[in-house]
Amino acid sequence: MDDLAGSGLADNGLADSGLASNGLAGLIAPPLARRGFVMSSLIGGLTLATTRVEAQVIHTDSTGLVAGEVQIPVTDGRLPGYFARPVGAGPFPIVLVNEEIFGVHAYIKDICRRLAKLGYAAIAPEIYARLADLSKMTDASQIFAQVISKAPDATMLSDLDSAVAYAAAHGGDIARLGVTGFCRGGRNTWMYAAHNPRLKAAVAWYGPILGTPSAIQPHTVMDIAGDIHCPLLGLYGGKDGSIREADVQAAAAKARAAGKTVEIVFYPDAGHGFHADYRPSYKPVDAADGWTRMQAWFRNYGAI
Repeated sequence: MDDLAGSGLADNGLADSGLASNGLAGLIAPPLARRGFVMSSLIGGLTLATTRVEAQVIHTDSTGLVAGEVQIPVTDGRLPGYFARPVGAGPFPIVLVNEEIFGVHAYIKDICRRLAKLGYAAIAPEIYARLADLSKMTDASQIFAQVISKAPDATMLSDLDSAVAYAAAHGGDIARLGVTGFCRGGRNTWMYAAHNPRLKAAVAWYGPILGTPSAIQPHTVMDIAGDIHCPLLGLYGGKDGSIREADVQAAAAKARAAGKTVEIVFYPDAGHGFHADYRPSYKPVDAADGWTRMQAWFRNYGAI
């Protein structure tokens, strides 16, 4: 595995590599204990629901990091994920990274390494692994119908709790906890901000505000906006045809009316996925500005 090799942790044997004694059990490369889960190609490249594929613009190496695929203990087994943190004892502030609908592919892994280079313990759980191998699905409408709509929010929130617990047990500091997410992960960032009272700060990159509630996904972002436990920064594209600015501002207004701290930034010329540097939608200037704002948000509210 590229990242394990890059960090000097490619040995498959815990005892031989010394990882167990260093508190890094799980940061290994053996076959995952699936227990009915389907892993969505953490090793492989990118899964895209776009008409053309572009090479990833940004690549972050693993120098100075402990980084690689992990198995996260959850209520019904183990969930695959990706974890990156600086070399050293820590503890390091934790950032929970919520994936897009395309799985924990190279872009999401790189986000974790970028955060680790900033001093964070960053973890991205593969929350849809029970339902499908997302590396083999390229049609967004099919992914929503067959996977996203069938993923219970209660399970998602529990899995995110488990990912945080994993990071905290492997060099992370749960007292300095932040969350971010992209696309559907932006929606899940709002949801988690209303779930976990230990959060210091949240940053949502786009993601739906409305939706059609169901028995397993009973609430929208609009429904829970007033219940968030931490300051939230929302970064959205002005040309995103799937997310109306009026809806985002209404959710923010509902949160503020409940005494919450919310800041919303709209980039006028950006569409959906403007931070995703592997897609044609990538807007380098807006993406960089959002990344800078995210760092400041975490710093200002104690997630650093």
